[in-house]
Amino acid sequence: MDIRDCTTDSGALDAASVAVSNGKLIVLPTDTVYGIGADAFNPAAVSNLLDAKGRGRQMPPPVLVGTKETAEALAESLPQAARDLIAEFWPGALTIIVKAQPSLAWDLGETAGTVALRMPDSETALALLQRTGPLAVSSANIHAQPAATTIDEATEMLGQSVALYLDGGKAGGGVASTIVDVTTEPARILRQGAIEREKIPALVELEELPGSTTDEPGSASDAASGVTEEAGSTASASAEGISETADTDAQDPTTP
Repeated sequence: MDIRDCTTDSGALDAASVAVSNGKLIVLPTDTVYGIGADAFNPAAVSNLLDAKGRGRQMPPPVLVGTKETAEALAESLPQAARDLIAEFWPGALTIIVKAQPSLAWDLGETAGTVALRMPDSETALALLQRTGPLAVSSANIHAQPAATTIDEATEMLGQSVALYLDGGKAGGGVASTIVDVTTEPARILRQGAIEREKIPALVELEELPGSTTDEPGSASDAASGVTEEAGSTASASAEGISETADTDAQDPTTP
C-alpha cells in the first residue's frame, strides 16, 4: 500500500497515473469526499473497484471528467438541461446523469445505457484527470459505511485493495455531490447533496417530489435522498456517487 502526500510530493500524481494505466485502483481527494478511482475504460479495474467497496454491477460508479468537452464526448448527446447545469455548476459538486455514447468501449456495470458524469472543483483531481483521462470514481468507503473525508479513513476501510493513496488532507466540504437525472423530462434530483435543490429550478424544470409544492420548491429536499435507490435503472444506481450527504452509500455517488 503506497500513500503519497500530493501536497508536497511532486511525483505523486504521475505515480497515480501510472497505477491507473496499469489497471490498479487509487484513492484521490476531491472537492466533496475522497474517491476510489479506476480507469473508466478498463472493465477489470472497474470490477475491482466495485469489489473493493462490496458493491455489485447493479450500482455502477460515476465518471469524473477533467473538462466539459470530455463530457460531450462521453454522452450520446447533452440535452439543454445538462448544458445549463454544467455551465452553472461545473466544476463543482453536481453529478448529471445522461445517455452514454453507445460506441464507447467500456463496461461500468448495469447502466441501462446511461452514465453519471461530474467535473470536480479540485486542483488535485483535475490535474490527475488531465493525466489519466476519465476515471470511474466512487466514494472511498465500503458498502453502508460513511464516505472517507481523510486518507486515514480511506485506508482503514479499503486497505490493500488500493494500490496508491493520494493524501490531500481533509477532503473538500465532506458532503457528496447532488445528482440530477436529465435523461427524463422534467429532470429529477436523485440525491440531494452539496448543491441545494432550490438553486436548480431556476435553470431546469424539475419533477415534483412527494410532498412538494410549486410554492415551496425546496420542501421536498429531504425526500430527495430517499429516491437514490430508485435510480437502479440508471448509471446512478450507485447514486453515489459521485455519488456525495455521504453518510451511507445510498447517499454517496458513487460519485464523490
